Amino acid sequence: MTSEVADLLVKNARMPGGGDVFSDIAISGGIITEIGPRIEIDARVTVDARGNLVTPAYVNAHLHLCKVWTLPMMSEAAIEAYHAKGMSEAAKAIDLAAAVKASYDASWIIPNARRAMALAALHGNLHIRGFADVDTKARLEGVKALIAVREEFRGIVDLQVVAFAQDGLIREPGTDALMREAMAIGADVVGGIPWIEANAADAGAHIKFCFDLAAEFDTDVSMLLDDVGDPNMKTLEAMAREALARGYQGRALAHHCRAMALYPEDYLDELMQLLRQARISVVSDPHTGPLHARVRELLAGNVNVCLGQDDISDAYYPFGRNNMPEVAFLASHLLWMTREKEIATLYEMITTRAAEAINLRNYGLKAGCAANLVVLDQPSVGEALRFHTPPAAVISHGRLVDADKMRELAQPQPD
Repeated sequence: MTSEVADLLVKNARMPGGGDVFSDIAISGGIITEIGPRIEIDARVTVDARGNLVTPAYVNAHLHLCKVWTLPMMSEAAIEAYHAKGMSEAAKAIDLAAAVKASYDASWIIPNARRAMALAALHGNLHIRGFADVDTKARLEGVKALIAVREEFRGIVDLQVVAFAQDGLIREPGTDALMREAMAIGADVVGGIPWIEANAADAGAHIKFCFDLAAEFDTDVSMLLDDVGDPNMKTLEAMAREALARGYQGRALAHHCRAMALYPEDYLDELMQLLRQARISVVSDPHTGPLHARVRELLAGNVNVCLGQDDISDAYYPFGRNNMPEVAFLASHLLWMTREKEIATLYEMITTRAAEAINLRNYGLKAGCAANLVVLDQPSVGEALRFHTPPAAVISHGRLVDADKMRELAQPQPD
């Protein structure tokens, strides 16, 4: 220990994979300084885990944060199109969902996003990659709103703001300039959706623009890829090849990739080899659509996979509360990952695997890591997913999250 009095001491913690051996966790200056049995040190704040599980905080690698709570503003036409005919009409769903952007304004997006961030804090979801649409309809209202919320929650929930060309680049003239402006005013990640373009050439141009912009601002890339029921849609492969060509290994993240469900086995094997070479992780949201990435095969092929919330009460999904154990619980059923080892992997997909996917630094549960932790009410990963209730305590940057304040912020605001 480097300090005589710790800022915070967690006692009697059950560690992941540690069996019935309990440990104490000392925290100072926002950093885990020591982990061991019976740490004898004074602390300004002490939390008794009572033999329950303590793990790194949850990570949501994919959330359309500018759209949360917009479902009342929409008809059900978009979600009907998204789910219909084997997802072959997913592009139509995106066009229908775009109607909400005619009234986009940071003044109402901020309170909606604030509510979602407060729910994240309550559920121990302290790291989010949040998407904000950028186009001639949304303009920069979503980006400005999420940047404001990012700063408001700094030190509580860490938000990576993605400037996202939801409606395309080639098919939506003027979006390229808005995307560059979004990065200039402070967005953290370049977001693309090349499959939405009219043809393969335009999809390729979309991908190249996103990588050019990311290189210009030295940021990661996140792309929604092949989110449609078409086995001929292969923008994931195109993105992987572009990442390799540019030396962007480990900095490009693939989301959805639902067409993968329809790929033949020989092509899937070739694709997984490309993904390993490019160190591309895949974010799957199996609860928000009838098709999903081949999660089990990707994991078996040593491709990193994690889970995302995707949506909260918007045109694509009516539920959601930024509760990542709940997402893992749903995924367990949809993916038939129900054995003990698979349940442990699901928990990794909302913690360590998701942290790797969005390139979090100093993440983990060992001395020297940032002290972003959840103290659960359950003694095991299986029980944590079974109940998916809020943690007994959430520690962000070495401090206890004020649950009462977060509950207040999470309440719907009167009109």
